[in-house]
Amino acid sequence: MKKKVLFVCTHNSARSQMAEGILNEFHGDRYEGYSAGVIPTKVNPYVVKAMAEIGIDISGNRSKSIEEFREEKFNYVVTVCDSAREACPFFPGEKIIHQAFEDPSQFRGSEEEMLKQVRKVRNEIKEWIRETFA
Repeated sequence: MKKKVLFVCTHNSARSQMAEGILNEFHGDRYEGYSAGVIPTKVNPYVVKAMAEIGIDISGNRSKSIEEFREEKFNYVVTVCDSAREACPFFPGEKIIHQAFEDPSQFRGSEEEMLKQVRKVRNEIKEWIRETFA
């Protein structure tokens, strides 16, 4: 039976979306990844592009509220930013993990500079997931 993992961030627009996509793509044989936000907004278009570059299509994803998962049971709840860690309600899970990554919504610059910064965070998340869930 696959273990369920919920990635939580403030807006469910970037880091948690990338983590969900990466976990499902590379470790979907053992895990089911989900993502949600404390204050959901919309999926960052630079994140969609950066994920497509590694063969993961999240263009159909939407930003979801943690309230949608209130009744779900997860084996792991992972907060990927400090503000979500502080605002995250209690989820009964086997394990709560906190691993902060830079916030792509704070990045500034040209389209290429923005993509470069998002790729860096994507690669950090990918590596962390590989080390943590492999």
